[in-house]
Amino acid sequence: MFCLFLCGNTTKLSKYLVEHKKNYIATLELGKKSDTGDIEGNIVEEKEVPKSALEEKYIRDILNSFLGVQTQIPPIYSAIKVNGKKLYEYAREGKKVEIPKRQIEIYYIKLLDIKITEITFEVQCSKGTYIRTLCEDIAKKLGTVGYMKKLQRTMVDKFSIEKAITFEELEDNQGNIKWLEDNSYTMEEILKDLPKIELEERKKELFLNGVRLTKKENDGLYNIYCNQMYLGTGIIEKNLLKRDIILQN
Repeated sequence: MFCLFLCGNTTKLSKYLVEHKKNYIATLELGKKSDTGDIEGNIVEEKEVPKSALEEKYIRDILNSFLGVQTQIPPIYSAIKVNGKKLYEYAREGKKVEIPKRQIEIYYIKLLDIKITEITFEVQCSKGTYIRTLCEDIAKKLGTVGYMKKLQRTMVDKFSIEKAITFEELEDNQGNIKWLEDNSYTMEEILKDLPKIELEERKKELFLNGVRLTKKENDGLYNIYCNQMYLGTGIIEKNLLKRDIILQN
C-alpha cells in the first residue's frame, strides 16, 4: 500500500488531502468471519457459502447495490473514539459500546476476480470508509460471512500507485536533486485546481503577517500569488481573506 509523504510547510496540507477520494483493490474471503474484520484477527464464525454467492452476475449486482451515499458502522477494532476512548480499547477489554454510524459514499465498485471462495474488487470511496466493514456487508448480502483478506490502496485523489517510489529508490537517490524534483510534487502542483487570487505588492506583506484583507469572493480556499509568485494558500470567510499555509515570507 502506498502512502503520501509531506515535508516542510506542506505537512499542513494533510488536513485537505484526507478529504479526497481513495481507490482500493480488496480481496474478500467468504465463509469465515474474523473478530477484526481482516486477516489479522481470529476466526469467530464459519458459514456455508451459497453457490449463488460465487456467480459473476449476482456478485456484480450485489456490488452495485453499494453505490452511492449510505451509512456504515465502523469496526470495533478501529481508532475511532467514543466517550474519549478508542474503540479497539473497548474491544480488548471485552466491553460493549454503541458504535456511532457514519455517512460514507461509494463512487465506483467493480468486480475484478472470483477464485474459489475469494472475491477481488476495486472500489473508489469517500474518506472515513472502512473497507473491512464493506467486505463484511458484501458477504452478508451474498448470504454468508466474510473478512478482508487483502487490501491495496491504489490512489488518493490524483496520486496513484503507478507513480509511487520505493524507500530503496528514495535512499539511493537522496543526493540526486533532479531525481527528487522529478519524483515529487510542489504544493502549488498539488493544489493547482484551486481558484487563484493575485495580491498587489502593498498587500503582500500585510497578508504574510496575518492581517485579514477585504476580498469580495466566495468563501473557500484559494491559491495566493503576488507578481505571479506563489505565496501559498488563503481562506476567504465573509469577504475577509486570511493566510493559511505560507511558503514565501
